[in-house]
Amino acid sequence: MTAEGFLEGRRLQLARGVLLQCIMGGYPPARFYGSDDGDLALVADPAQIHRLPWSDEPRALAICDADELTGEGSNLSTRGQLKKVIARYAARGLAPVVATELEFFVFVPNTDPTQPFQPPVGLDGRREDGHSAFSISSNNGLRPFFSEVYKCMAALDLPRDTFMHEMGVSQFEINLLHGDPLLLADQTFLFKHLLKEVALKHGLTVVCMAKPLAHTPGSSMHIHQSVVDINSGKNVFSDADGQPTAMFRHFIGGQQAGMADFTALFAPNVNSYQRLCHPFASPNNACWSHDNRAAGLRIPASSPVARRVENRLPGADANPYLAIAASLAAGLYGIEHELEPTAAIQGEFEVPDNLSLPCTLHAALERLKRSQLAKELFGKEFIEGYIASKTMELTSFFDEITPWERRVLAAQA
Repeated sequence: MTAEGFLEGRRLQLARGVLLQCIMGGYPPARFYGSDDGDLALVADPAQIHRLPWSDEPRALAICDADELTGEGSNLSTRGQLKKVIARYAARGLAPVVATELEFFVFVPNTDPTQPFQPPVGLDGRREDGHSAFSISSNNGLRPFFSEVYKCMAALDLPRDTFMHEMGVSQFEINLLHGDPLLLADQTFLFKHLLKEVALKHGLTVVCMAKPLAHTPGSSMHIHQSVVDINSGKNVFSDADGQPTAMFRHFIGGQQAGMADFTALFAPNVNSYQRLCHPFASPNNACWSHDNRAAGLRIPASSPVARRVENRLPGADANPYLAIAASLAAGLYGIEHELEPTAAIQGEFEVPDNLSLPCTLHAALERLKRSQLAKELFGKEFIEGYIASKTMELTSFFDEITPWERRVLAAQA
């Protein structure tokens, strides 16, 4: 909308069904979002109105809440769902603290989707081939792109902890500083938008698919979680002697109780399971461990004040609001019901059947469909609408025949 209209406080409205629009552009039946498909009001968060530094003409972006016209938040809004989870913690005198680690790939534009993505040509005239993990070299020729990324992050007040080259070909990772879950979800969303916009200016494309390349690691969005007492600010996962508390155990127990039911929220696309079925550093399990990257729930080595639980299941393709909401809701459920976790695992291990997770989108949606826990924590309207939208996407995928099927199966008798 125009700047004048925005500053005048003109209300911007949106059809409810847009919140369930699938990634191909279609919509599930209207019964999932109200048969009248009435309007919602988009209410800008005053703390999340930003001039876009990469835009040649003056433009701004405002992150909004989707509210019913009566004033309450919409149940279909993922940002609204996260706000409700944070409020449930606050009602118990607690405040969750999170940080996200986002991985992504930088490629040249892919004009033919039947062909694999390719990394940019480096300063030496060659394409990177996968030997650059944790490298500080600028040989890939991306320094101008990253220089503008850093400048734009500063302009948008997006503080960064560390930035590094990851294990994949032309794959990178950023660690955002820990803080309020809603703020971190907003920052993760803004950062992904920033990446794609700046890449276009530099003749590049940034891809946040979970698994864009075969035979190379996928991209995650690990979520680090701790909980503090609202009044004292102390981490409730550690006691006065620096030892883990019962609340720490119960949080892990809740995470384990919810991971299988919530897999479709952490891994929302067909491609998400390409990352998880090649489990190197992408564990598809609800095991927990001290500093073991093969576990879905990892307790990083840290001081007692920084004791936290890292959920390693979400991919870079996950909705940050929904993934953080689901992870924190599961942890709070464990605290409220005093759930005890299984024994921690270490070293090489086999995943017990009761801690394995769905390994396809179809299986994950079927698990979510049967989940009373998901409906209890997020409401029947949201869960059923989410399943309806994702089922449309899955059906669209099955409507296509892949090159592998033509290449391998056509000659079979």
